Amino acid sequence: MARRQDAHPDNAPGPFFVDRSCIDCGTCYQFAPATFGEGGDHARVHTQPGPAQRLRASMALVACPVGSIGTADKADLPAATRAFPHPLTDTVSFCGYTSEHSFGAWNYLIRRPEGNVLVDSPRAAEPLLKNLEALGGVAMLVLSHRDDVADHAALHARYGCERVMHRTDGLAGLERLVEGEEPIPLAEDLLLIPTPGHTPGSICLLYGDCLFTGDHLWWNQEKQGLSASRAYCWHDWGQQLRSLERLLAYDFRWVLPGHGSLHQAESPGAMRAELERALVRLRAS
Repeated sequence: MARRQDAHPDNAPGPFFVDRSCIDCGTCYQFAPATFGEGGDHARVHTQPGPAQRLRASMALVACPVGSIGTADKADLPAATRAFPHPLTDTVSFCGYTSEHSFGAWNYLIRRPEGNVLVDSPRAAEPLLKNLEALGGVAMLVLSHRDDVADHAALHARYGCERVMHRTDGLAGLERLVEGEEPIPLAEDLLLIPTPGHTPGSICLLYGDCLFTGDHLWWNQEKQGLSASRAYCWHDWGQQLRSLERLLAYDFRWVLPGHGSLHQAESPGAMRAELERALVRLRAS
């Protein structure tokens, strides 16, 4: 629970604030940039939300992994708890309720007639679990790498979902561990793509024109381009660059990461050009 007496002094005056428990995961200013922004090593309220922005700001409060956002205006909080999963496309939603154990990594729900799929684990908060049940539950949980597993065990206990992960990063007791570096069809519409580098067992998941990338690839708002990080590469930077290059073989318009901003391109060709530009920049870094 955020405390007003611990609020950062660079918050704009008003009901919403961020306190010193913030871990600067970026969730709030990626989800509600009209209200929240970067403050160096923490998030801050740069502009108090007006009527049109209050629900979104309240949803950012709900999504915060460490409860560092507070507000004196609680009118929109009940609606905010009901608003996740939040639709991004017709079938893909951001689940919110990020977890401190995954440093606030984003997680996603794919709604499909054959069974819903979660990509990486949200915090097992009861309001979200009930909302997921109302949408048909979860048949499969794809874990992109070892950093973002969060409350996977609680989700499996609740829904009986099959947990899928690469064996190199795999946890004990999971239902399915995949191997190797060749693409693996999980279903007709789900292709798991091993992308080692960030960790030995990092994977991406391709669903339609959406590529779920974990911590392998994201959109960098400052550079206005796709990006990855040598500084936050926990295994092999050269291998990560080679894995990025292999993604040029696939058609997708969305990059949906765990950390960093998501990005939608006009076409698969435009996304491929963005990735080619990123590779030139990253190889030179």
